[in-house]
Amino acid sequence: MSDTAMRQKRDVTIGRLEELQQRERIVLDIEGIGVGVYFLHGEVRAWLNICPHQGGPVCQGKIMPRTVQKVGPDQKSKGLGFSETERNIVCPWHGFEFDILTGKHPSNPKLGLRALPVRVENGEVIVTV
Repeated sequence: MSDTAMRQKRDVTIGRLEELQQRERIVLDIEGIGVGVYFLHGEVRAWLNICPHQGGPVCQGKIMPRTVQKVGPDQKSKGLGFSETERNIVCPWHGFEFDILTGKHPSNPKLGLRALPVRVENGEVIVTV
């Protein structure tokens, strides 16, 4: 049986919720598994640190507002702008973007990050790996 097959899921406490709220993101290695944990709009998400495009360390990329096309009341383009509510993770290798809360690519909903179970108990952030 391979080493990977022998691994069992387990809960790992990564820190206090207050710390995650202040930092917005924590990227760490848990027994050889890269994990990014994010806090946005009162929600906590954990993603495997592997970009589905070509395996880059996606969680180490920049966090930025989603780029949107502004449309005026006349339905004409008013140029590009940034979303006030949506934030994306931008993979440092090739610029692929993923929504922090859904893990989905903004224009291809079939392309997304792999979620890991995460929860908050007694103020501690716990990831299941």
